[in-house]
Amino acid sequence: MHLSDPNLFQQACFIDGQWVASRDGKTTSITNPYDNSLLGTVPALTEPQVAEAITSATRAQRQWAKQTAANRAAVLRQWFNLIEQHADDLALLMTHEQGKALQEAKGEITYAASFVEWYAEEAKRSYGKIVPTHKADARILVSREPIGVVAAITPWNFPAAMVTRKCAPAFAAGCAVVLKPAPETPFTALALAVLAKRAGLPDGLLQVVTGDAVMIGQLLTESPLIRKLSFTGSTRVGKILMAQSASNVKKLSLELGGNAPFIVFDDANINAAVEGAMIAKFRNAGQTCVCANRIYVHDSIYEQFTAKLVDRVRKLKVGDGLVTGTQIGPLINDAAVNKVRSHIEDALEKGAKVAFGTLPEVGSRLFIPHVLTEMSDDMLVAHEETFGPLAALFRFTSEDEVIERANRSHFGLAAYCYTQSHARAWRMSEQLESGIVGINEGLISTTVAPFGGVKESGLGREGAKQGLEEYQEVKYTLMGGL
Repeated sequence: MHLSDPNLFQQACFIDGQWVASRDGKTTSITNPYDNSLLGTVPALTEPQVAEAITSATRAQRQWAKQTAANRAAVLRQWFNLIEQHADDLALLMTHEQGKALQEAKGEITYAASFVEWYAEEAKRSYGKIVPTHKADARILVSREPIGVVAAITPWNFPAAMVTRKCAPAFAAGCAVVLKPAPETPFTALALAVLAKRAGLPDGLLQVVTGDAVMIGQLLTESPLIRKLSFTGSTRVGKILMAQSASNVKKLSLELGGNAPFIVFDDANINAAVEGAMIAKFRNAGQTCVCANRIYVHDSIYEQFTAKLVDRVRKLKVGDGLVTGTQIGPLINDAAVNKVRSHIEDALEKGAKVAFGTLPEVGSRLFIPHVLTEMSDDMLVAHEETFGPLAALFRFTSEDEVIERANRSHFGLAAYCYTQSHARAWRMSEQLESGIVGINEGLISTTVAPFGGVKESGLGREGAKQGLEEYQEVKYTLMGGL
């Protein structure tokens, strides 16, 4: 791996502004998911080291909270500038450890930087209120204060954007962050820490810890010094962290699993719906929490939609993310491959048909995109998040039917609908039980809108002004005797 700035590649943890190894010398190996080649190692920190990181963050946060909003904004603006200047190196590093196509990795870096820019601006717009009082000689002041030290646990599928989506609003609000990146993709997070330090972020305000996930997670959730946990990952792990956080009543932001319905009505622009499905299903090789998992197509256009989708899918180039032209890189690990394979095999056993796709060879993480037809609601895909390049096509005949089936899920993160009826679009927006609804649009993520789910897809919102408020406490002050 040849970076223009080799110092971005750090094989150490970032604690109190210093790069440190594990005291017991233990490390974790990080490999390229395409060929399993060794990229490097990161420390497996000891419990006392993680505890020290929390204590250091507490000290740093007290001083950072005293800074003016303008000063905090200036540091964030410089961090944004440095991320943009080093975008090519960051994308290259990401593709090596995560596998996604290099062009897609560059897009993620742009997206990641946008959160830092947005919250550099929002830091100066955190306003309080003066409320009309119940007494003539009193005044009510409502203010916002930083919540304190935040634990952030980020996933491997977006190793840059999920870091900045949590850290930027936290810093803007006056908080410190103890960051635990995904064990598969720590190097991108560590590179962002390099740039944060160069931007002038005070020592101790960002701690990046790696090692045993269970041990670190338990320390972060059970520490009374940490007042908030922000986690992006599976619903299963989110429930564990939520239960652990109950002991000290932490504030939580949880962005968890999904099972997104993608609904195509008979009045839809079919070509637009196909393009939307391609984006919503196959970006990042299908490894996103908002990927279209259940594609419901009206019976009257089912064959036409299927033919057009297959024509687009067969043109996707699968391979090494570092090779120019690759659109679908490897899945992150063997477990991910096995899950997609199991969903396909389960569907075929229950009557589904293969419209396109062949299963990968044993040992390969390159998964040819699949299109399955004649899906039914008793198949695993209808109930579990696939997290891979499988487009599962279900038939439906009426609006009421498809709404009921779409909502028949414990999850509620994202949903999509294609129709040319404005009235139907409004009905779908209001009746789909999801935190995010895309109408005639397959790419729904943006810095300026609140991102998050309902039901078992999580708590809280990230992005937009709501993302800043998640890192603040509201204080009411009554001033009497005036």
